[in-house]
Amino acid sequence: MDDDSIAKQVEYWKKSSERDIETARSLFVLKRYDSCLFFCHLAIEKSLKGLVAEKTKEPAPYSHDLPELAELAGLAISEEKMSHLKTISTFNIGGRYDDYKLTFYKKCTREYSEEYLKVAEEIFAWFQQQYKSI
Repeated sequence: MDDDSIAKQVEYWKKSSERDIETARSLFVLKRYDSCLFFCHLAIEKSLKGLVAEKTKEPAPYSHDLPELAELAGLAISEEKMSHLKTISTFNIGGRYDDYKLTFYKKCTREYSEEYLKVAEEIFAWFQQQYKSI
């Protein structure tokens, strides 16, 4: 892909991820904790996809696996962050599939959701700082 096309994709992923983290914050205020965590996953996934596109100069893959995307982006991530990415990846499955929704919903207490919203915001902010072209 040409540089202009990649730059547009990177910008799309970055801006879309910013909107999703704001949505996650709003959903927390509304006490929609399961949806809040689902949007935390979306925000981080989109941020990583922008970083992957920026690094590889190719469209981001159709993956929801945050640790895999982080590796593709070539980021030097601590074990702690990687562990959090593995946990946050489960929010995608819990938020999408009926078999898991009730279990996920019960897991999403205010305390759990507040903890992972904070973790997601910290990781998200760090990813946003990794962008080179924007």
